[in-house]
Parts: sequence; structure tokens; C-alpha cells
Amino acid sequence: MSNRTVRINELVQRELNGILRRRYQEESVAITITEVRIAPDLRDGKVRVAIVGNDEAVERGMVWLRRKSAEIREELGKLITLKFLPKLVYALDETTPRSARVLAMLDDMDKISPVTPAVTAPPPVAETPAADPAP
Repeated sequence: MSNRTVRINELVQRELNGILRRRYQEESVAITITEVRIAPDLRDGKVRVAIVGNDEAVERGMVWLRRKSAEIREELGKLITLKFLPKLVYALDETTPRSARVLAMLDDMDKISPVTPAVTAPPPVAETPAADPAP
């Protein structure tokens, strides 16, 4: 991925989060744009979204976001100037819930068989006699 593409991805992500916070405060309180990947030709883009809540809240958030996608894209076009304004496709980011499940499993494993770290003292440092300077 080129440096230009990375900068465009970060810019679009920052502006999309800003649009959601400024214009749709109440509806988007649980929505966070976690990643944006714009194609090098700037025609298409994929937006990964994390939504806090149960499965029903996540589904409602995705439906709302897809319904508002044209308005959000129009607002994005007012904020940034690109040769082409990419058509954005929204997808649910599964990494946050997955990482929470992994952490919960690790916590459960720790409760079942707690591992106590062995406390060892560092090895003693041997003192070397100072060399006599040559006369």
C-alpha cells in the first residue's frame, strides 16, 4: 500500500468518525469506524465498523448505517477533495468481539489453574578487582 493510499485511508476514517459524531450524535453513539481501505483508483472503499451492544443493537446499527450511507458520502464529499469520491461499503468489524472472547477465555483458564510466576533473585554480580594502573 502506498504512502498516499495510507494517508487517504486515515483521512477518510477521521472524517467519517467526525461526521458521525457531529451530525448523527444520538444514532451513532455506539458506532466507531475502525478501518478504511480505499482502492488505489479511489473508486471503491471498504469501511470496517465496530458497534457496541448485543446482536440486535449491532444489526440495527448496521441497517441504520447502510440506510444513511448516501448522506454520509455526500457530507464526506463536502469535507475532502479527491479526484473521485469512493463508493463506500460498510462491513462489521469482528475483531473487537473476538478479542474480548479470547481475553475472557484466558481469564477463565487463569481461574481454573492459576499460574504463579516463579520469583527468582537475579544472579549475584561478581566483583572484579580493579586493575592496578601501570607505573
